[in-house]
Amino acid sequence: MKNKTLATEFILLGFSKQFTINVILFVLFLMIYVMTIIGNILIMLIIIINRQLHTPMYFFISKLSFIDLCNSSSAVPKMLMDLLSTQRTISLVACLTQVNLLLVIGATECLLLVLMAYDRYLAICLPLHYSVMMRWSICHRLSALIWVFSFIFIMLPLLLMPVALCYPNQINHFMCESLAVLHLSCDKNYIKELVIFSLSFITILLPFVLIIMSYVCIIISVLKIRSAGRAKAFSTCISHVTVVAMYFGTGMVAYMGPSPENSSNKGKYVAIFYVAIAPLLNPLIYSLNNTEVKKTFTKLILKCVMPL
Repeated sequence: MKNKTLATEFILLGFSKQFTINVILFVLFLMIYVMTIIGNILIMLIIIINRQLHTPMYFFISKLSFIDLCNSSSAVPKMLMDLLSTQRTISLVACLTQVNLLLVIGATECLLLVLMAYDRYLAICLPLHYSVMMRWSICHRLSALIWVFSFIFIMLPLLLMPVALCYPNQINHFMCESLAVLHLSCDKNYIKELVIFSLSFITILLPFVLIIMSYVCIIISVLKIRSAGRAKAFSTCISHVTVVAMYFGTGMVAYMGPSPENSSNKGKYVAIFYVAIAPLLNPLIYSLNNTEVKKTFTKLILKCVMPL
């Protein structure tokens, strides 16, 4: 630390230095972000409006839409500003805040997907106990618990092991992603990388294993159902499995694969998927595969077009 200067401001390198490419990317990501906001807000409104959707499964889906909004909004607005700016700087406080937000929101989404798998497991494998084990008081407590657990679990190691960041202050990313920021650490970062890997194991790999176990039990139970009921049982799970595959797949590549070099572009391209693309696709996946959601959406549009 003797001959190193602490950085108080950082430069986000983004995607390209060419203005034309940045303008094209700005238009593309602006459209994605606007559609993400509209899609997730619509999902929440539809679930609130339609009383038939006032069930634990849709309660968790509405929470997922809210988390997707938070996830996208924590990174995309800054990225959009930087695409049209010549000075892509971010302060130390803002950078560390973004790191913490992304980690807490990401951990919360992983745990929420576990709750959604558990909900489907109870509904299909233990239907007689479902109304008792997933009553509303338990749903609210579980949703609050995953936020509290994620906050404490992510923030505690970061507070106990503060990171001093030094020059060069260039981050090869469009946002302050934890691994990209860690490359600017003033001291040896092997221990900190090990801590992040351990956090990733508990918040990504372990939840993924629990989800797989839930769906193995679900598949075994569904195969025992008569063929007439199998399609309906599977249809309630297809959307969730698709979201799980997308989110956990990119999460494992980003945080549990080989640590990329600071000059590598791999991290930023993977991050685009889970902060911009996945939050856009989630509402589409849940709406396209659900008749009730589509009916409520149609009624909502008709009311807006023909209020009388």
